[in-house]
Amino acid sequence: MPVRPAATEADLEAHLRGICFKTGPPRRLGVEIELLVHDARNPRCPVEPSRLHTAATALRALPLHSLLTFEPGGQLELSSLPATSLTACIDSVAADLALVRPAMRAMGLGLAGHGHNPWHAPHRILTDPRYDAMESYFDRWGGAGRAMMCATASVQVCVDAGYEEPGPLGYGRRWLLAHLLGAVLAAAFANSPTSEGCPTGYRTTRQVVWSQLDPDRTLAPPQEADPRAAWARYVLDAPVMCLRSENGPWDAPQGLTFREWIRTGLPRTPTQEDLDYHVTTLFPPVRPRGHLELRMIDAQAGDGGWIVPLAVTAALFDDPEATETAYRIVKPLAETAGSRPAPRNPLWRRAARGALTDPELHAAAVACFAAAQEALPRLGASPAVRAAVADFTERYVARGRCPADDHLDALYAGEADPAYAADAPDVTEPPAGGRIPWKDIQ
Repeated sequence: MPVRPAATEADLEAHLRGICFKTGPPRRLGVEIELLVHDARNPRCPVEPSRLHTAATALRALPLHSLLTFEPGGQLELSSLPATSLTACIDSVAADLALVRPAMRAMGLGLAGHGHNPWHAPHRILTDPRYDAMESYFDRWGGAGRAMMCATASVQVCVDAGYEEPGPLGYGRRWLLAHLLGAVLAAAFANSPTSEGCPTGYRTTRQVVWSQLDPDRTLAPPQEADPRAAWARYVLDAPVMCLRSENGPWDAPQGLTFREWIRTGLPRTPTQEDLDYHVTTLFPPVRPRGHLELRMIDAQAGDGGWIVPLAVTAALFDDPEATETAYRIVKPLAETAGSRPAPRNPLWRRAARGALTDPELHAAAVACFAAAQEALPRLGASPAVRAAVADFTERYVARGRCPADDHLDALYAGEADPAYAADAPDVTEPPAGGRIPWKDIQ
């Protein structure tokens, strides 16, 4: 709850500028892994809230290094501590998962890596005031808000903002790189082609869900010469989602922006803590929180599926040679993206629907993955990590495929898909329309 005295608009804008890009040599790396929780014997059977609450209590007793939380629909999330190397980050999270997975199995629960729940309609389990307010807010945009909260999962990679000065590792260059490379990463790791057992017409349904939400808090800020100013303006002009209260609901007056809240002081005067909390309710594809939080990668199948997107992203951001190469590769994609913000621009729309079947995205992915593979030894990546990236590149990227294509192949062939715990829907052809009943990306 608010504890500091109220601040002026200028004070709060200065605060935002001071915390959004903390510059310096890129040294730290982090990852947040979200996984869907399902019944181990029958993934199609929804897990009762009581089982999830019991599991949460048991998991929080484990000696984990990562922060363990649960999303509104019961998705499990592990957030690593900032690591000083790719190897340290992988080792820490892998050790935590080695404790979490068997503990879940002992309770009859499994963890699945899908960008969007392939089995169930969205169903909220957590009833915190934050999520009550969030659901009420997003319901104004239709059903995509509940799908985002309760049915999506991702691999979010966190990299340092970079140097203050211009250059390959400067924060301005890395900010632009993240928004162009982000479409390539979304396409390469697309892993959510179905919803409630049916193809949606997209390789990454999760990305479509995000594109359907409130544009004032889920689209990227304008690409401007001064990213700090653009971000501060974006934050202050975004509608307030939650007004925290000791008693009663957290709902905010409809249409109230944080800037208007500061200027009017109604329904109460906001504080710096209110502003910091407001930032946690903004969900652009790249979020600057001192570091850069890349939020566009679908959750991946397998015990170590998260390692490949982490390694590739780290290589392309933190190795100077690979960063320069990646920037030259993706810079021409800005013409395809146009002036509209991600993820609603043509580049990101192509990534969501066709993934690497799109020739431009495929060519960029092939070149970027090659640069990442060359950089991984320089980052000290283990032979196992390098082999995993090489295998993913050969299996998917080189062939213009993504993990979603495996699921669709099995679905249309009427075969059991191992990634779906041998529980693929029993169909042999796409349903009429071939997509979820959400409107197309605008």
